[in-house]
Amino acid sequence: MRIVVLGAGYAGLTLARQLEKRLPESVAIVVVNDRPDHLVQHELHRVVRRPSLADGITVDLADALDRASLRVARVTDVDHGANVATLDEEEELSYDVGAVCLGAETAFYDLPGVEEHATPLKRLPDAARTREEYLGLDAGERSVVGGAGLSGVQIAGELAALALEEALDREIVLLEQRDDVAPNFPANFQEAVREELEARDVAVRTGTAVERATDDTVELDGEDLPYGQFVWTGGIRGPDALAGERPTVPDTLRLGGDTFVVGDAARVTDADGEAVPASAAAAVREARSVADSIAGIVSHRQDGGGGNEALFEPRPERFRFDAPGWLVSVGDGAVAQVGPTVFRGTAAKALKTSVGAGYLSSVGAIENAAGLVREELAGD
Repeated sequence: MRIVVLGAGYAGLTLARQLEKRLPESVAIVVVNDRPDHLVQHELHRVVRRPSLADGITVDLADALDRASLRVARVTDVDHGANVATLDEEEELSYDVGAVCLGAETAFYDLPGVEEHATPLKRLPDAARTREEYLGLDAGERSVVGGAGLSGVQIAGELAALALEEALDREIVLLEQRDDVAPNFPANFQEAVREELEARDVAVRTGTAVERATDDTVELDGEDLPYGQFVWTGGIRGPDALAGERPTVPDTLRLGGDTFVVGDAARVTDADGEAVPASAAAAVREARSVADSIAGIVSHRQDGGGGNEALFEPRPERFRFDAPGWLVSVGDGAVAQVGPTVFRGTAAKALKTSVGAGYLSSVGAIENAAGLVREELAGD
């Protein structure tokens, strides 16, 4: 029997490690990823200010995986009806049970000029480019960040902190088409995030949609906003292997047949009928739920549940997302929400650091976790 995990982001790596623990040695586990390493995405913004963090938030998959086979290849298509994934556009990889954990890509929504002129923030080269562009601005030039979700908030805060550290004269404008920063989060969390941004001289403009971009201007509704740098964190789309779509799946996280989808690659409705946010916390929890489902399927089939008995395979686990809280860093500060309570300052920053280090430890990257803590403490 072969279990295939497509993608090794938060969802894929967590799922693969769970399956290594849960499945018998007779079951082959194959992990396919387009790179030989795993990026701790929620710390990527830090690399803009502290390039030395790059190694610490990159985990070698060969070290993180125990017995799973790693294939470094790009997944270009998934046929969940045939249980086949296509790699690098021509090789076919069949599976008995598969999980699509390919994450999401940056969405530019066909806005004219935006993809051409803006820098996204998805990978390490994006962080390096953002830093280089920012340091290369002339005094008084404007850096525009499009999109005030958590990623946009974090990069705007990081740019403000970098300007302070390097004594740079920069204007930072954070644009959001909806009425609040950190849309879809509780009002008290949004308010605290906005206050943290404004305390760092980030100009926050909500209710402001980007219509197009040229090489030096972002065009808004009735206004041209000149810029020296344009960073885009305005939304996400599905992976290319799913034709850019994020399919909506139920609380079983089943895409169809013997294929599950985990993490940002899909829109998930949980067992309470609530939409699950695209986040690292959700991806990790979804992966654990799907690991239970796959373990049940494998056990049933290996115990002789073939023929008509296949009709009575165990129902996949129903996923319920119960978020313990939310965290976002804003430069050297942070905002945390635990239950109904929102707090800021040292306690929030310590919690943010501990969550990052805890995740690294959970995927076996103990030295990386210790390095992250040291780096954060050194920055205080």
